[in-house]
Amino acid sequence: MKVLFYGSTGPYVELLQSTLKKISFFLGNIDGNFGMRTRNSVINFQNSFGLIPDGIVGTNTWNALMPYINGYIYYTVKPDDSLYSIAEKYNTSINNIITANPSLNLSIIYPDQILVVPFGNIVLTNINYISNFMDMNISSLKIVYPFIETGNIGYSILGDNIPYVKIGRGQKQVLYTASFHANESITTNLLMKFIENYCYSISSGGTIYGFDAKNLFNTVSIYIVPMVNPDGVNLVNGAFSQDSTTYNRAKLISSNFPAIPFPSGWKANINGVDLNLQFPAEWEKAKEIKFAQGYTQPAPRDFVGYGPLTEPESLAIYNFALTHNFRLILTYHTQGQEIYWQFLNYEPEGALEIANIFADASGYTVANVPYESGFAGFKDWFVQNYNLPGFTIEAGIGENPLPISQFDEIYNDNIGILVLGAVL
Repeated sequence: MKVLFYGSTGPYVELLQSTLKKISFFLGNIDGNFGMRTRNSVINFQNSFGLIPDGIVGTNTWNALMPYINGYIYYTVKPDDSLYSIAEKYNTSINNIITANPSLNLSIIYPDQILVVPFGNIVLTNINYISNFMDMNISSLKIVYPFIETGNIGYSILGDNIPYVKIGRGQKQVLYTASFHANESITTNLLMKFIENYCYSISSGGTIYGFDAKNLFNTVSIYIVPMVNPDGVNLVNGAFSQDSTTYNRAKLISSNFPAIPFPSGWKANINGVDLNLQFPAEWEKAKEIKFAQGYTQPAPRDFVGYGPLTEPESLAIYNFALTHNFRLILTYHTQGQEIYWQFLNYEPEGALEIANIFADASGYTVANVPYESGFAGFKDWFVQNYNLPGFTIEAGIGENPLPISQFDEIYNDNIGILVLGAVL
């Protein structure tokens, strides 16, 4: 974790402010600027936790903050402890503790035993993700909900993991993806929060969108790839310093397209290739259209690359789909509040009916893909290759990147789609 101090800026300051806000030490706006209000909040936190109150967020302060970032602690049982007293102390439930410690016999606990004690929320919903934050959240979710499966489908240009999360053990498999495009990372927040809420419902024996969560877990395996394009997301959301080679290489690419704001208008991977124009589904037609629009070289958006599947990120999700038996996919993008379900003349059985059910659940509109964007996408390839339902969901409305303040609305609109995608 980066050392932060007065004058620091960027996503780690946002994480700091978000975490201090979670535990009521920071009451200001989350803006990524380490000003005097943030410094005073850090000093108050340090005083409360017996740290040197210097207003600098170094190793010791980050370590004290980590339980609130991760949503759990490792707790050493004391002689007079019971599961009830531990749960009460951390405002959690006995069931949550039992879920997080599946290998332990918790009918009897004993002094010096170490337990994972979950408390609080894990997933970030008031700041934009960078890949490191997502990786931390996935690691925490795996510890708190050990019944999920996690792994990587491949690596980005810069060697970042492209992780997946699997929830469920049913034979039916579905796939949800997000952040193909760098400036659409609010879709990562969406899928990550769905993972957390679904896991909590499974653990607590509850329901999600009116469906029994444990029954859904036993009948369907939901695979989620929450960030297909980590390098691009990191660029847009400020993970690279402005004097870094990576940032300046992207800025040079962008300088050839002055009408596109940098970095907020960046959709591509770090090579300047649009990952959702990389699939063998009329790729040549996509090339013809985009070249005619002027995207004949690496660009912040709409460059199809030098051939289909030339980029490691697109190849990774392609191979992941080939090695599974997905019966339905959702690919999340922003914006427009629309649902796309067709590719050319392919109309998979039941797909339009499902799209209309999604529309009823979300308030979104079932629409035709604009012609200039209607080729070489991941959904297009899936529908063409398998003749099974595949959907692009254009979440939210406005100008990309959508403000994180839209998160609650986007989540509420899409929770029905996310659950029904597994049910239907």
